[in-house]
Amino acid sequence: MRIIVISDTHIPERAKELPPQLISALKEASLIVHAGDICEYWVVEELRSFAPIFAVQGNMDRADVKAKLKKEEVFEVAGQRIGLIHGWGPPWGIEERVGKVFESASLDVIIFGHTHQPLKKMIGGVLYFNPGSPTDTVFAPYFSYGVIDIADGMIQKAEIVRFE
Repeated sequence: MRIIVISDTHIPERAKELPPQLISALKEASLIVHAGDICEYWVVEELRSFAPIFAVQGNMDRADVKAKLKKEEVFEVAGQRIGLIHGWGPPWGIEERVGKVFESASLDVIIFGHTHQPLKKMIGGVLYFNPGSPTDTVFAPYFSYGVIDIADGMIQKAEIVRFE
């Protein structure tokens, strides 16, 4: 199973549409996970045209997006328990803040965004994964999204894909 992980698309503020590099990756997705700051709900619908999607709201999302999406989500896919949240506050300490939200959930992966800074880090046996942003380089020197491959109930690959 291939999961394409994205966050902080900020459409139409940062881009008018999803970038072609991301579109190519979405064509290979078994599942899409979006960690918030989608901004307009039509983006969720477009993503759903590629694969099933789990998405949460972010702090910059419009009212209609916030009305349709939860602040956090826990789901299981291919034997992995995943927590999904946008995040909040400054970049420093964000892993600790989002980790506390899910501390009783017994997760394998926590996916978050907000900082626009890609991160792949194991903390206490949990993969903390921030895909960065595919449309905004304000806090990172490149655009990015994430790929998580799961087989036989285990994460086979988790990587940040960078592009310009």
